[in-house]
Amino acid sequence: MTTQTPIEPRRPTSAPTPQQAPKIHRVEVYWHAVTYKTVAVYLLLLFVIIIAGMYVAIPDWTTIATTKINKAIGNVDNDPLTLTQTQAKFVNLDGRVQVKKVNSVTWVEADYHTALDKGDLIQTGSDGAARITFADGTEYTVKAETLVTVEENNVTKDRANTAVRISTGEVNLATPTWSSRDSQAAISVEDATAYVQQNSRATVKNDPNKNEHEIVVATGAAEVKRGDEKIELTQYEKVSFANGGPTQKSNVLAPPGLVSPLNLAPIISENPKTAQIRFEWQQVADAAGYTLRISPTTMFTKLVKEVKVSGTSAEVSGLESGDYFWNVTASDAKKQTSEFSETFSFTLVAQGKTQEMLLDIESTQIHGRVAELIGKTEPGAALIINGQAVANISPDGTFRHFTEPLEPGQHTIVVIGSNRRGGTAKQQVSIVVPK
Repeated sequence: MTTQTPIEPRRPTSAPTPQQAPKIHRVEVYWHAVTYKTVAVYLLLLFVIIIAGMYVAIPDWTTIATTKINKAIGNVDNDPLTLTQTQAKFVNLDGRVQVKKVNSVTWVEADYHTALDKGDLIQTGSDGAARITFADGTEYTVKAETLVTVEENNVTKDRANTAVRISTGEVNLATPTWSSRDSQAAISVEDATAYVQQNSRATVKNDPNKNEHEIVVATGAAEVKRGDEKIELTQYEKVSFANGGPTQKSNVLAPPGLVSPLNLAPIISENPKTAQIRFEWQQVADAAGYTLRISPTTMFTKLVKEVKVSGTSAEVSGLESGDYFWNVTASDAKKQTSEFSETFSFTLVAQGKTQEMLLDIESTQIHGRVAELIGKTEPGAALIINGQAVANISPDGTFRHFTEPLEPGQHTIVVIGSNRRGGTAKQQVSIVVPK
């Protein structure tokens, strides 16, 4: 950039007389000469500022623009899922869980922002467990002291293929309802691979030290391929094998159905630690004993109680106030153990030592032998009516509940509630069921 010196105005060669001298106004003019290169630099800087502003205001503007261009030229089918939509992620983490990315040589602590890709390794410690969800809804639960590899993660609008390999430990697999029949979820152990169908649950274990490997189907079905063998598995069936040995197919015990406490039930006691809590479950054919587990975590990485009994119930005391999860396994005379039952949760609260909660029964109606209760409680609260969990509580806390059919005569309906603050409430209403 250059600056031009102002031009002096012209003066006459001889000085005029005072009468002849014109009045002169002095004018100074300045200007800058700008090169094309400078203009280009300023335009480039302005363009960068605009692009940065668009990224701050609309982070995915490039995807939106590409989609609109594709639609404008008629390429409506060219709408692949974004990278975030196809990556697997952790939805539950408990204890020590580490990840080694496929392009890295170091292990890092896993967190809920960690995205998993093909080739990544996941390792859990003795107190660790992790639940991984893929974009198609398939879930792999990695148990303690387990090492797995993500072998496949190919998710598109038309199909989904997911797979993991177990080097050691145990993994539970649960599949959703897929939109495409070509989708599949696989889990490999040694030289065998289980292809699990939709709406199924399976467990795969690998113990290289004992040379023991097994695949168990708890719900649904799966096809196990090992070399030239193809074995179909349905509910409560398993295959087991050792390296170099034959594949054996057998039945397994069914897990017990849980009875009490009901799922999400609040248990109110004046002194929770001395309260005797009764757990009940259904009998399993050929079962010689049962194991009850109680944990403060959904992944059961920490157990507060583990009770072995021969019957279908157990009484437990010594629990502090709080939220708990419980399940049961069955075992036969050969020490073979079933899969875990479904998991129920309950809340143990101290009566009179917690905050109060809103619980109003606004009206009751009788429909034949069924009673309908309409009321309001706090958003997020849990309710039990005559031993039944109330499933439909609106976001604003209003609820409508229908009881099981009642015998003719007078009945007292008991409603027990608990909120997220640890508060409890109890209401009773009397009704008469006509004959």
